[in-house]
Amino acid sequence: MAAKLSGPGGAKGHTIEQNADINVTPFVDIMLVLLIIFMVAAPMATVSIRLDLPPAVPPPPDAPQKDPVYITVQETGSIFIADQQTTLEGLSADVCTALGGGYPACKEERVFIRADPEVTYNQFMEVMNELQSKGFFKVGLLNEDIE
Repeated sequence: MAAKLSGPGGAKGHTIEQNADINVTPFVDIMLVLLIIFMVAAPMATVSIRLDLPPAVPPPPDAPQKDPVYITVQETGSIFIADQQTTLEGLSADVCTALGGGYPACKEERVFIRADPEVTYNQFMEVMNELQSKGFFKVGLLNEDIE
């Protein structure tokens, strides 16, 4: 806060008046610095996850619906496609057979994987890595039993 002396300086009968003007320059400086900090930090706080959303328009009613293919990994290490047991080496060929398409076309279809709760991470990732190495990139993960 500033004070103002009235009259000539050094006079004996001088009075002091209060100056009520607020100096807002430091306040504006701090707000601009905070604005810049938040503008720089905000994009770093966002996490981007790629989502494969369905189209906004439903397919025509006469379009054929394909049944999804479910791969089940059991605690014993057994791998099933629907009710048919398979091995890790023959997984991609059996998935293409279950999808009913040719080898390159079957890779474009979605495959769902589910596992027993007791399955180790290593067993589950072996199945995932085998599918990805054979070109199956549209893989859905299920955490509940399908009825």
